[in-house]
Amino acid sequence: DIYGPSIPTMMGVNDQPGVVGQKILPMISHDIKMMSIGFLIPEDQSVTWRGPMVHQAVQQLLRDVLWGELDYLLIDMPPGTGDAHLTVTQSVALTGGVIVTTPQDVALIDARRGVAMFQQVNVPILGIIENMSYFICPHCSERTEIFTTGGGKRASQDLGVPFLGEIPIDPAVCLAGDQGTPIVRKEPDSPQTQAFRAIADGLKQIL
Repeated sequence: DIYGPSIPTMMGVNDQPGVVGQKILPMISHDIKMMSIGFLIPEDQSVTWRGPMVHQAVQQLLRDVLWGELDYLLIDMPPGTGDAHLTVTQSVALTGGVIVTTPQDVALIDARRGVAMFQQVNVPILGIIENMSYFICPHCSERTEIFTTGGGKRASQDLGVPFLGEIPIDPAVCLAGDQGTPIVRKEPDSPQTQAFRAIADGLKQIL
């Protein structure tokens, strides 16, 4: 969560983290520990950093935060294959990477590049997720593919990595994030929540 830090808004946290000794205390919301550049800079400040600054920021989030005991540590990376990605792969032993794409061909090209980068640095690919795969009509529950369909699944087959699932596009997900409550908490029985839970269960089995 470096260049466009959105975790504070999406998780409903407005405070600044505390400090113990030389360590930063993670913020906690919805039973999740988290840290973001968004907690460390003013809300209206843009993040226009060159490589060394990005490297330093990633190192701070990884090493200077008093994480304590965790079940999993998820690192939200920006799109592409840049300095932040290389710093993470060189700083910690990653269990694996998850590629998130959308159905359009241009997004799938970036996803393939992401897979290639992880393979070059010997990080296992846990799978591919296709976001904004389809829209479910709130009135008749009909499923509509707004963009091209099946791109994420085809990419996973071509690259020989697991396909973890599809996430539907829905204004409710955006609204929940804007209001600081994850959709899985706000609408636990919704199709969107079911999609997230199915992907999480699949990842748990792989791990």
